[in-house]
Amino acid sequence: MNDRATDSPPGRLASWEKRTEFPLFMAALLFLAGYAVRVLASPGTEPWRGVALALVCVTWLLFLVDYAARLRLSGLGLRFVHAHWLDTVVLVLPLLRPLRVVRIYNAVRYRRDQPRLDLYARVMAYAGLSSLLIGFAGALAVYQQEHGAAGATIRTFGDAAWWVCATLTTVGYGDVSPVTPGGRAVAVLLMVCGLALLGAVTGSFSSWLLQVFSREDDKRPPERG
Repeated sequence: MNDRATDSPPGRLASWEKRTEFPLFMAALLFLAGYAVRVLASPGTEPWRGVALALVCVTWLLFLVDYAARLRLSGLGLRFVHAHWLDTVVLVLPLLRPLRVVRIYNAVRYRRDQPRLDLYARVMAYAGLSSLLIGFAGALAVYQQEHGAAGATIRTFGDAAWWVCATLTTVGYGDVSPVTPGGRAVAVLLMVCGLALLGAVTGSFSSWLLQVFSREDDKRPPERG
């Protein structure tokens, strides 16, 4: 019966994802490292910029091969694009791959046979790691778009990192802001990610507090009339 489940399209897809998720996450980190070198290295630092560009292209091709394999194994045809919309977005924008850190955690846990963390601890860990990786990627992207533009206020990577912190936390000081179309597109993505991550953390923390207070009420002796 297990063989039949494994031979079915969902079983083959799950088996492929289990084997490739962690290596692809490492490839995503290599993509981010190559992109960082490409953006932050000065134009005269060859051959490192060329190596970084090759690394970015190779890792993106790995994402493309993985997407094509999963499309074929799923048996859904083009419906796979709609059913797995996050995978499609990540293929187009590999810098968003940290959003799939939830599946990375599950793959590592299954491989090492470790118990799952508490729900609230998982939410905090996912949100924290995702914020860190997406924030770094967003700072690189907006710095690449902005630092050479006329009238730009984001001139250094430090300016970009400060702007990302203010954007992801929904503070928005407004002292620096993107002026190019590409930089503003990055800003929109970071705003959406920031709201989603902040909402997840706030909701989880509120739920945890309610659970704690409920337990305290249950343990409290009944009041006398």
